[in-house]
Amino acid sequence: MATLTLNPPGAVHRPRNVDWKRAAALLYGDWGTSKAYVLGLAFLAAGFSSLPIILAVCALTGLVGINYAIICRYFPDGGGVYSAARSQGRLLAVVGALLLVADLTVTAALSGWSALSYFNIPILKEHIVLSTVTTLLVMGLINFYGPKHSGSLAVILAVPTVFAVLGLIIISAPHLTTHYLEPLHESYSQVWVQFCSVILALSGVEAIANLTGVMKLDKHATVAEPRVGTEAAKAIWPVAIEVVIATALLGWAMLSMNPNSSVHLWGSDYSIREALHFRSEDMLRFIGEYFGSASFGPAFGEMFGWIVGIVFFLLLLSAANTAIVAMIGLLYMMTRDQEMPPQFMALNRHGVPQIPLLIAVGLPVIVIITTRNFTALAGLYAIGVVGAITVNLGSCCFNRVLPIKMYHRILFGITFTVLFLVEITLAHTKPDALFFVLCVLGVGLAVRAWTLKRRGLTTVMVPQQVAQMVTPDLATIMQSRLDEGQKIMVAARGITPVLSFALDEAQLRQATLCVLFVKEIAVYYAGGPTTLGRARWQDDPEANAIMSFMLKLGSERGVCVQPVYAVSEDAATTILDLSATMGVDYLMLGTSHRLTLTNLLRGNVVTNIAAQLPDTIRLIIYG
Repeated sequence: MATLTLNPPGAVHRPRNVDWKRAAALLYGDWGTSKAYVLGLAFLAAGFSSLPIILAVCALTGLVGINYAIICRYFPDGGGVYSAARSQGRLLAVVGALLLVADLTVTAALSGWSALSYFNIPILKEHIVLSTVTTLLVMGLINFYGPKHSGSLAVILAVPTVFAVLGLIIISAPHLTTHYLEPLHESYSQVWVQFCSVILALSGVEAIANLTGVMKLDKHATVAEPRVGTEAAKAIWPVAIEVVIATALLGWAMLSMNPNSSVHLWGSDYSIREALHFRSEDMLRFIGEYFGSASFGPAFGEMFGWIVGIVFFLLLLSAANTAIVAMIGLLYMMTRDQEMPPQFMALNRHGVPQIPLLIAVGLPVIVIITTRNFTALAGLYAIGVVGAITVNLGSCCFNRVLPIKMYHRILFGITFTVLFLVEITLAHTKPDALFFVLCVLGVGLAVRAWTLKRRGLTTVMVPQQVAQMVTPDLATIMQSRLDEGQKIMVAARGITPVLSFALDEAQLRQATLCVLFVKEIAVYYAGGPTTLGRARWQDDPEANAIMSFMLKLGSERGVCVQPVYAVSEDAATTILDLSATMGVDYLMLGTSHRLTLTNLLRGNVVTNIAAQLPDTIRLIIYG
């Protein structure tokens, strides 16, 4: 019997259901949070002389945004560092992915810490390490159930966050002044080091490149020739402009406070210069309190500070959760490509990879416990995010296979050179950050080497012509095609009565019976297409038992049984796509017996399919 094996990305294209507005909201939920801690770090680095450094960081952030708007044109199926570097080599892709793991680790830790700082509850701030660890463990428990839409909170919070930032700018605008600015006190080399230490405004820009694989296509683009450059640009530009302008204006507002005035904090009076050091972890909230009080009185300032604090508390918690989910997806994606041990693909009963979940929660917890300091934690941050972006831009710049225009290559090369110098500076001036990244790279590459050895894989040198002939799609291209006729598809979740009913109907109608098994994985990582590690039903014990049983029964009863196997993070969407793609006449589903909590977090598959199935396909629910 013919077998159809599908493993997105593969023969069946992933659903492109993310429009530019949702993509912009997801990007803002990651990239837009950077201003919550970058201003405080800039003040700690250079005090009232930090405005040129903040403006330089904003300029570089805008430049990187331009680069990623171009990258999205050339990678419509996902242009994150792992996908972009893979076209240059597997090892480089793994190095880029491990740098991204380091970035996501510190993102989760730093965002959780900063979120609790913005909430400004004394008992939480007094025990900030324990509070942050507890928060991350709770997020790990929630992700054990694999929430269906991990980015939904970021989307919901994007609008109130924008309004909060606009409110901060409006309320501080009448007080902006250059009177308190101080000239740069250090040498140019020291200013460069200070600039590199607050480069965190770049954090989160990778998110948009990873989203292109699920973004809606541009007008007149097709699935065969996808283009998302226009949609991606519409998502990037509003966020990039907001990040650049808002960071610059709020940085100016921070430096417009009178350093000689005093403020009452925690039962004592402090000068503004001292208060800015104390409140560096929740700088935006302090800006709101200060200018709110200056404009409308202390009561309004305190209330406005609470509004800003709560909005950024929720947004930063969402950013921490998104980092955990992205790390789970990245580790699973590397495992699917046979770069990590197969044990990483073991799923819990909710479809969540168990070991990647433990790593995604455990690494940030370990980092927080070992650093126990916000500034030290931020010091670990930049080297990972800058390294990942540098690898991505370098891969695009030096890859001659990609049809990149020359002026785009020049732009990539210039930005790559600047970021490479920043990375070298960070490695030289922040030994703790270098040690952390080397540990992540060392352990990751060691695990990869062990994995390749256990799998019996080795590297061989063959001529390019031979490599082009032996492609992963060769078996699919050469397999026979079934004659078209009436088709019945049954979605199997085990050996249940619905399979027997489907077999009876197929025998009665002399139809082809497509037995679909969806291996559900609750991961969220919209990376680009890969070519290795495509799943087969023969390698899945549960699917193997069902398919072998149905093939045997079909052979005995003269029914053409066609196994269809898919790996997906959204079973309902995959079933809908395959039903339409294969042109089935009937879709048969068994009733779901999930627990109420699971239905709440992940949704009911039967209900979702019934609401979206085309009218041309008849739905039969067997209960």
